[in-house]
Amino acid sequence: MTNHSIVTEFLILGFSEFPDLQLPLFTLFSFLYLMAVLGNLLIICIVCADQHLHNPMYFFLANLSVLDISSITVTIPKLLAILLTQSNIISFSACITQMYWFAVTTEAEFMILTAMAYDRYVAICNPLRYVTVMNKRVCALLVAGSWLKAFLEPLQHIIVISQFSFCHSNIIHHFFCEVTTLLKLSCTDTSAIQPMTFALSASAVFIPFLLTLASYVFIISTILKICTTEGKSKAFSTCSSHLIVIVLLYGTMIGVYLLPRSRDSENSNSLVIALYIVILPLLNPLIYSLRSRELNVAMKKIIWKKLIKL
Repeated sequence: MTNHSIVTEFLILGFSEFPDLQLPLFTLFSFLYLMAVLGNLLIICIVCADQHLHNPMYFFLANLSVLDISSITVTIPKLLAILLTQSNIISFSACITQMYWFAVTTEAEFMILTAMAYDRYVAICNPLRYVTVMNKRVCALLVAGSWLKAFLEPLQHIIVISQFSFCHSNIIHHFFCEVTTLLKLSCTDTSAIQPMTFALSASAVFIPFLLTLASYVFIISTILKICTTEGKSKAFSTCSSHLIVIVLLYGTMIGVYLLPRSRDSENSNSLVIALYIVILPLLNPLIYSLRSRELNVAMKKIIWKKLIKL
C-alpha cells in the first residue's frame, strides 16, 4: 500500500458535546493527572532511595510507575489543551505517534503486571528457591523483554495504518487517536488489517491475562493447602496489592471496551475511558502504599529525614 492520504490533520472532538463543562473537566483531569504523576514519582523515588526495597517486587513496581506516568502523558496533556484552548487540531504524524506510544505503554504495562504475577507465584509456591530464581539477571530480562515486546509488536500494525488513505472525514469522535476510531475514518479497505489487530490484541492482552490467571491458580491452590489461618493470611498479603490492581485493570477494561454499547452512549463512553486511563495510574501507588508495610516504613523514613534537615 502507498500513502494516498488527503487528510493531513485531524480534529479531536474531545468532550465538545459538553460545552458548559469544559473548564470543570479541565480542572478535574488536571488534578487527577497531577496526582497520578506525583504519586508514581514518589513510588519511584522511594524505591530508588531505600536499599531495603531493592528486591524484585519493588523493582517491578518502579517500572510499573514509569509506565503509568508514560501512559497518561501520552493522552491527557493533549486532552487538557483541547479543554482549555479548544485547539483540537492534531497533525497526521502526531496522531500516528500518539497511537503508537499508547499501544506501547499499554502492552508494556500488561507484561510488567504478568512478570509481577510470576514473581508472586515464585514467592508463594517456591519460597525456598525465590532468591535463586528471581535474581537480578532474571528480573532485568523480564523487564527488558516486556519493553522490547511492547516496542516491536505494535510497530508493524502502526506502519500499515499510517499508509492508509483518510479522505472521508478528519473528525475523531474521541479524546485521543485510538485505533478503531481512526480506522472508521479510512477510505482504504481495512479488512486486511483486522486479523493483524486481533493478533496484536491477543498477544498484548489475552496472553498476559492467561499467564496471570495461571499464576494465581497455582498461588490460590498453594495458599489453600496452608494449615494455619495466620499462614494463609500472611501468604495472601504478599500478593493482595497486585491482585487488587489486576482485578481493577482487567475488570474496568472489560466494562469499558468489551461490553456492548449503543451509538448514543459513545460520547459518554469516551468520558468513562478518559477517567479509566487517568484513575488507574492514580490508584496503583495508593493501593501499594496503603497495603505495603515496607513501602510505608521507607516513606516515613525519607520524610522524617527531610524534616530533620529542614
